[in-house]
Amino acid sequence: MALTEDLAALLGPKGWLTEGLEAWQTDWLKMQSHLPLGVARPENTEQVSAVMRLAHAAGVPVTPQGGNTSLCAGAVPGAPGHVILSLSRMNRIGAVDPLDFTVTVEAGAVLASVHQAVAEHDLIFPMHLGAEGSAQIGGLIATNAGGSHALRYGMMQDLVLGLEVVLPDGRVWNGLRPLVKDNAGYQLRRLFCGSEGTLGVVTRAALRLFPAPVSRASALLTVADFDALVRLGGQLRRDLGEFMSALEFFSSTGLELALRHVSGVSCPLQTRGSAYLLVELSTAAPSLHLDAMLEAALGEAFEAGLILDGTVAANEAQRVAMWRLREEMPEGQRLEGAQVKHDIAVPVASLGEYITRMAPQLNAVLPGVRINPFGHLGDGNIHYNLSPPDGRRDFGDAKAALSQLIYQEAEAAGGSFAAEHGLGRSKVSFADQLRSPEERELMRTLKQAVDPQGLLNPGVLTGSADPQE
Repeated sequence: MALTEDLAALLGPKGWLTEGLEAWQTDWLKMQSHLPLGVARPENTEQVSAVMRLAHAAGVPVTPQGGNTSLCAGAVPGAPGHVILSLSRMNRIGAVDPLDFTVTVEAGAVLASVHQAVAEHDLIFPMHLGAEGSAQIGGLIATNAGGSHALRYGMMQDLVLGLEVVLPDGRVWNGLRPLVKDNAGYQLRRLFCGSEGTLGVVTRAALRLFPAPVSRASALLTVADFDALVRLGGQLRRDLGEFMSALEFFSSTGLELALRHVSGVSCPLQTRGSAYLLVELSTAAPSLHLDAMLEAALGEAFEAGLILDGTVAANEAQRVAMWRLREEMPEGQRLEGAQVKHDIAVPVASLGEYITRMAPQLNAVLPGVRINPFGHLGDGNIHYNLSPPDGRRDFGDAKAALSQLIYQEAEAAGGSFAAEHGLGRSKVSFADQLRSPEERELMRTLKQAVDPQGLLNPGVLTGSADPQE
């Protein structure tokens, strides 16, 4: 095929791979695996542009890929014969501007590497999530990632100031303006945030930075139930205001699985409850005393009966241990065996009611199903994951019905069936069911306008048919 020869000549043996492609062609959860034509690994924007021009001329679909940590099969081909476009070699991090509080990075830069680079200037890039050691900036932009600190700093679209994007036909849009205010028409940078590689390939991004905290105060709390959890979160947000950087929650089920399966984790709390809350404050102002502020707020919450037990981190090691306990929720459930993951959001005020109401409904579908909700209390994002009943290795034929119920009830509560992981390929059918025809048609109209041949990540987000199918 002429395209493979052209790509081999363009990219060389390290940039065009046709053997040993399992790691690229298979998604994180092993839901899909299709043999690609090959994996293109360009070194710069010019090569990305050339790859897109060649594929466009040949009519061959292209699947952009970052760290391949998608949980919705959005970064792997939906059919054989695609070109996988990996940005992993484009991982350079530019100079940090300490006056503008910005840094420009290539799309293949790993999130943890960005953290390290900006920390040398006493700055932070405040995106944090479990996969930060492998997730790449381009993929985080494509999925509009949220993470544990979105309560204070927003999602990825709020942290991106400018973008460079290669369009489906190979043209390059240079919007790398590191400006908070740039109101010259449609906000194109926001359009590409969350587009999941269907409208263009992000190659570089100007990111927004913040002063590094000089102090933090963290606490882990036991709460009686999820209604009390929501009321506690609201009271702490009112009392602690802009110093609140994270409000993370998990359940007794998640705690049990983490303690059972994950080496080195422990719970410092003596009293058990149905729910647990991890609270963290931070400030870059050295004159503020966060520990005293947090302890005063917690004292009021104890008196109000909202907290059963709690402990404040006395040092950095204890703070890290608290965060590890929260972050190992997915791993504990994975090691337990079969699971079904759901990434939903509901209004914060409805979170407790939703979790409580769903349990009997799900048990009516599959008696004994184990429910493990955890996530981000500050923005209503619930990772509503399920394990089979004790003694069973799978969900039988109930999996689809369970997911359908979880998603439709989240939408009915004024929430979303897709909070921070996107649609990928696995949620497109739910989008068609649960969102209005007008909303879905608007998305397909945008896709058609920017990618009329439908060659860029076909099947993702809009459900556009794969040209080769």
